[in-house]
Amino acid sequence: MSDVPSYGSWLPPVVEPDGNLPVPSSAPLGSGDEQRWSPWSAPVALISAFAIALLGAIVVGIVGEAFGASFDDPPPAVNIVATFIQDGAFIGAALLFASRAGTVLPAQFGLSRVRLRTALKWTAIAYVGYWLLAIAWAALIGIDEQDSLPDSLGVDESTVALVAVCVLVTVVAPIAEEVFFRGYFFGALRNWRGPWPAALITGLVFGGIHAGSAEPEFLVPLAILGVALCVLRWKTGSLLPCIALHAVNNALAFSVAEDWTVGQGALLVVGATSVALLACRPFLGPRQQRA
Repeated sequence: MSDVPSYGSWLPPVVEPDGNLPVPSSAPLGSGDEQRWSPWSAPVALISAFAIALLGAIVVGIVGEAFGASFDDPPPAVNIVATFIQDGAFIGAALLFASRAGTVLPAQFGLSRVRLRTALKWTAIAYVGYWLLAIAWAALIGIDEQDSLPDSLGVDESTVALVAVCVLVTVVAPIAEEVFFRGYFFGALRNWRGPWPAALITGLVFGGIHAGSAEPEFLVPLAILGVALCVLRWKTGSLLPCIALHAVNNALAFSVAEDWTVGQGALLVVGATSVALLACRPFLGPRQQRA
């Protein structure tokens, strides 16, 4: 990978209206440029993302209706396109609100190289911790079924739908959600009370936004995953391990939901993770030094 020096350049913090500098957050998140983002902008950016997504879904629904689809009960194709737009809205909102503080650099979102040993260490810690808590939750309330999101998007309708949903769930969603939630939302909230409150709030919000697509019993594990991903972002100073772990988790869930063989699931995990990381490659800055 070639270095892109401009991505690793340092920018001075923006002075707040009252003349004070933003309160430094406690340790490492990469370049430190995300400290310019105001904490209040996190929820506003989330609301804006949903507003953009809603508008896009309405437009797609109207277009679909013009071609004979039901607006009240849209077919899978309409739902898939609307979901792609929602993921685009997350990235768009993050970029929009980040630009309020000045020049937007990929490194501000954690799109920077990280040492492999550091990435593997904290990814393992985050994922094992997530699974232990998720298993405990499943045992506590007796979860014995899988999430039905792929079926709700019509993966059984055609091969095209299957491929589209697979790419959406295992590649597009991990990139878009990580850029917004761990890249911007967590980065902005971290300036309020530090990383742990920011991680908890981000995790709860991350679980909550899946309320329309996941059964209620799955929201707590999703919130736990959201917190684990924040810790991973914080400890590695990079968003890449978060995107990779998110892609791995979604690929595993997708393959299990579709009753794929172990070999097919492993192939999807490797393929989805590789594609997601390769998609980030053009935006990567040099490795960040941990504070």
